[in-house]
Amino acid sequence: METLTLIPSVPNLLSFFTMYLIIYLIARFIVFKNWSSKLRPEASSCLISLAHGTPAVFLATHAILSDPNRGFASINTDYQNLVLDYSIAYFLMDLIHYLIFSPGDILFIGHHLATLFVFVTCRYLVYHGAFAILVLLVLAEVTSFCQNTWTLANARKEDSAVAAKVYAFLSPPFYAFYSVVRGFLGPTFVYKMGEFYSSGRGEDVIPRWVWVSWTIVVVGAISVSILWISNLWIELYRERTSAVDEKKVR
Repeated sequence: METLTLIPSVPNLLSFFTMYLIIYLIARFIVFKNWSSKLRPEASSCLISLAHGTPAVFLATHAILSDPNRGFASINTDYQNLVLDYSIAYFLMDLIHYLIFSPGDILFIGHHLATLFVFVTCRYLVYHGAFAILVLLVLAEVTSFCQNTWTLANARKEDSAVAAKVYAFLSPPFYAFYSVVRGFLGPTFVYKMGEFYSSGRGEDVIPRWVWVSWTIVVVGAISVSILWISNLWIELYRERTSAVDEKKVR
């Protein structure tokens, strides 16, 4: 039964991976061909992230709402598995990118490996828990469009007046949006998830070591996100304070 479930998923996974690979190559050799060789890989990674993030939010939301039996220990529906494959393919593609162009970026490589562990075990090992994983996916990717636009603007702000204006305009609302999602909504949902699994109600379908691993990965990811956005707030405060001081001197 499990083998039969896995077989139709392989073409989907390969198709999604091929799609991301094509998008990445188009980004690298066409969309960003005039960018410097230093910035082109990061920009190409941003484009496949854009291709994944916002669509994943809508797909995951629909997959969650279309399941009348949704819950932390509910069996994955075919639609939910399709969305998981869609995201697994993206993280595989982006992981390859980091391994080739940024092998020293241990934080992102570790993040992608941990995320793949969660998605793959949910999709191919326990066949349950997609509800929780897809809600976390929505919370992780709902800021994707803003974050990738901000990242691209940040990369070009030194040599492009338009990019500098976009970066300056987008930073405060992006930081605020990201802070609410990763600092409040994410932890609140993870608390509810942990509360459910720690009660033992789902251990007949999701073994303890699996849900504990999921929780550790998610808590670690949220903690790093909070640290990252906190540093950005501090940097923004210093930039704005410095700008005000310069005006006073003038």
